Amino acid sequence: MTDQPDQSLRLPYRHLLGIEGLRAHEISLILDLADGYVEQSRRPMTKSALLTGRTLVNLFFENSTRTRTSFELAGKRLGADVINMAVDASSVKKGETLIDTAMTLNAMHLDALVVRHSDSGAVKLLSDKVNCAVINAGDGNHEHPTQALLDALTIRRRLGRLEGLVVAICGDVLHSRVARSNIHLLNAMGAHVRVVAPPTLLPSQIERLGVEVHHHMKTGLKDADIVMMLRLQTERMAGQYIPSTREYFYFYGLDYEKLEVAKPNALIMHPGPMNRGVEIDSEVADDIKRSLILDQVELGVAVRMAVLDLLTRDRRLGNIGAEGVA
Repeated sequence: MTDQPDQSLRLPYRHLLGIEGLRAHEISLILDLADGYVEQSRRPMTKSALLTGRTLVNLFFENSTRTRTSFELAGKRLGADVINMAVDASSVKKGETLIDTAMTLNAMHLDALVVRHSDSGAVKLLSDKVNCAVINAGDGNHEHPTQALLDALTIRRRLGRLEGLVVAICGDVLHSRVARSNIHLLNAMGAHVRVVAPPTLLPSQIERLGVEVHHHMKTGLKDADIVMMLRLQTERMAGQYIPSTREYFYFYGLDYEKLEVAKPNALIMHPGPMNRGVEIDSEVADDIKRSLILDQVELGVAVRMAVLDLLTRDRRLGNIGAEGVA
């Protein structure tokens, strides 16, 4: 991986706020670039000078281990100065508004800002107030674009394609920004998407997103190439959505018995963190031949390196006029 970017590889956007609206060739551009960063990350000397002198700030209003650490590693491997803002110890806790926080950060002349927030639309609000590239690391129930990109890269590297695959997204679709981003991406890339969940954990009229809806694992997983499990997001639930976790696992938790109806070589994914024995059986999650869960973690760094590279190119090359937003 050279430290000099190929100027022909460009995204016509200042920010990455979601997958919705991205075209197939733009998604492929990110995945192709990320492929190269996978190899860089596996070398003994992983650091480049691409973003030397540039500043990346991780601003997480919700707890995160995988995503925040992944963005931190991605920035450092590209040579950036990375700052993790502790929201619990910041002026936000003293009553500072989100807009005031944005204006303060803008005055520091950042190059990229990675934001996770519990409210859908909060990241878009921040992006309107700052001059740097903004990357959505998850906003409410809305989107989590880099998770969908790393999932796509994981599938593509294992199976060689996305087009034509049957992907079953199972579990708490209602509260999942990961599900929404994956649905947009997989549809854009020509995959056939199913969602499998009890009616209480599905958004109303989800069929409008171009998915096939199932309420039983036996029909939803039939002949699936990929089974993507979702975490029960109890922290977002106001009320009783399932009778009990034990009953939920019995009907919707992934085990080998339910997996039998999928293709014999069907692969298993989970964005993490996993609730073992709730949405997935430990034996299935740890199946080294079929589980892609650890691959997802590794490839997340490469995808975020590619996104940081692409979204800072206008600033690095002295052209900061691009106004598009994805």
